[in-house]
Amino acid sequence: MSNPSIINKIIDGVGGRENINNVWHCMTRLRFDLIDDRKVDQQQIKSLAGVLGAQIQNDQFQIIVGPQVNSWFQPLTAQLNLDNSAVPAEKRARKSTISLFMDTVSGVFGPIVPAIAGAGMIKGLLAGLVALKVLSAQSQTVLIIDLIASGVFWFLPFFLAVSAAKMFRTNEYLAAAVAACLMYPTLIDAAKALASHAPGAVSTFWLFEMLPVPIFNYASSVIPVIFSVLALSYIHRGVDRIMPTVLKTVFTPTLTLFIAALVALTVIGPAGIWLGKGLAWLIEGLFGFSASLAGLVVGAIRPLAVLTGMHHAMTPIALQNFTDRGYDMLMPMMFMANMAIAGSTFAVWFLNRQSEDRTVTLSAAISALLGITEPALFGVLTRHKKAFVSTIIASACASAFIAFFGVRLYGYILSSIFSLPAYIGPWFIYAVLGVIMALTLSFSLTLLLLRPRR
Repeated sequence: MSNPSIINKIIDGVGGRENINNVWHCMTRLRFDLIDDRKVDQQQIKSLAGVLGAQIQNDQFQIIVGPQVNSWFQPLTAQLNLDNSAVPAEKRARKSTISLFMDTVSGVFGPIVPAIAGAGMIKGLLAGLVALKVLSAQSQTVLIIDLIASGVFWFLPFFLAVSAAKMFRTNEYLAAAVAACLMYPTLIDAAKALASHAPGAVSTFWLFEMLPVPIFNYASSVIPVIFSVLALSYIHRGVDRIMPTVLKTVFTPTLTLFIAALVALTVIGPAGIWLGKGLAWLIEGLFGFSASLAGLVVGAIRPLAVLTGMHHAMTPIALQNFTDRGYDMLMPMMFMANMAIAGSTFAVWFLNRQSEDRTVTLSAAISALLGITEPALFGVLTRHKKAFVSTIIASACASAFIAFFGVRLYGYILSSIFSLPAYIGPWFIYAVLGVIMALTLSFSLTLLLLRPRR
């Protein structure tokens, strides 16, 4: 564990607390968002006891300290006591919107990577054992293992809410309370009833018979929760600023929660869902125009869709295709995207010489190969933007390739390497070639773009 003098030297080495916009951590690194990177004294920081390395990468200054990173992070944040309201506007404007988005997602997901990586590996291995018929999908063993693996993903909004609250420096319990509103059984049950066209199902709740609250299922959602907590951070500060001191203890959290929950339920959450529905409408139109073009576009946006939680909008299209046509060409493209994600993550693992990071990265890569991509996307690729770009390119090319040859699937199956036998038939060879293309192209491009220049 680092001592206070080393923490002070780190703060001085990055240009002082006035130069620090934000700080968070992943599995092994302290990650700084600095106002002026030129003020960093890397050599001083690298010479500190316990520091394994330091670098500026992806608009972040990173200090590598190993798996005990949290014991450094806690005293560091305690000393900094950062305040969002004091962040200079020019710093935020300096970064592109994409960089800010990726940094935010990376910062939110970094602390919860162990949970999603462990659950993802269990889920992927379980899918493999079921596909190989080692275990029966209807067995209670599978039921129990699946609930162990799937719990993290189902209740992901709670994990994200707490992590995002730390990222945006707002109250963690109010953030969890907002996530609880999105996950409350009344809302989820109503959404399920609506999806199944149950008698009496409604599409909207009404507050005071004036304000509409659209009914959606936010389980496993990503972007609605993160942006809801971001909104909460501003609402909380605004309410606290105008609330009389004598009333702050009771009425600040009361008013903050009420406003933030309503914003999440009426604006932010539905906006995320409708963006997903718009994406689904676009994909349907592309298939009607050109399967190859649809493959190119779907392959390119699939990793982004998973990252933002909008990928759920694609599943109903595939299921409807099975019903209407007896086959589907969309799920094979999802398969290519998963393989591209795996390939890029394997490349990051190959290039990463920090043993702690290699372990987590390898686990994420294997999970992606087995069909569970969240650990790779959120834990690895959001921290390496060039690797993410490589994933998009490889996914687009492989998806366009298989679409050109008409690769299709005749039943719903998890998009993992174990799903290849489901493609046996006239298009099997093209499915195999697509997998090889996705893996090798993403791996090669990531190596090319991330390899240090000599």
